[in-house]
Amino acid sequence: MNNIYSDELITATELNRQPGRVLDKALENPVTITRNDQSFALLRREDVALFVKAAQRSKEIVELLNTAFRLLLKQKIGSEHPYGWLRVFESDELNEFIDELISTYRVVDLSEKAWDELDAIIYEWHESALAISNPELEAAFNQNHEVEEIVLSKPQNENAA
Repeated sequence: MNNIYSDELITATELNRQPGRVLDKALENPVTITRNDQSFALLRREDVALFVKAAQRSKEIVELLNTAFRLLLKQKIGSEHPYGWLRVFESDELNEFIDELISTYRVVDLSEKAWDELDAIIYEWHESALAISNPELEAAFNQNHEVEEIVLSKPQNENAA
């Protein structure tokens, strides 16, 4: 839904005279109903639910970005902060997180799939933060294991004579 409101304005009188026609239009696109100097939006309940969800989720994204920027500015973020897990990342990683979040958020629309992609990004970074902050996992990641290279022989063709 590119425009929240359609270009068509409907008066309250028209709504009273032809409610079925106005509701049919509202099924296709939101309409604006005017009465005196007031305007009212008429749109499907599902669309309103998507707008509300988008507003709530956008607030979360802004808070995540705010936290990351505050950390880049070397401000203290406590572990009790909902996004305190971002503290484990270095500046370059925080910049990468910010870039990834913003670039995905820019193309987000009101579909559930778009928000799922943002959720996946946040989940992956959160899981990485948990792994980094776990001393046992960090030690396992940081161990230098020399891996011996094993040279494989060329497979022989069984059907060759």
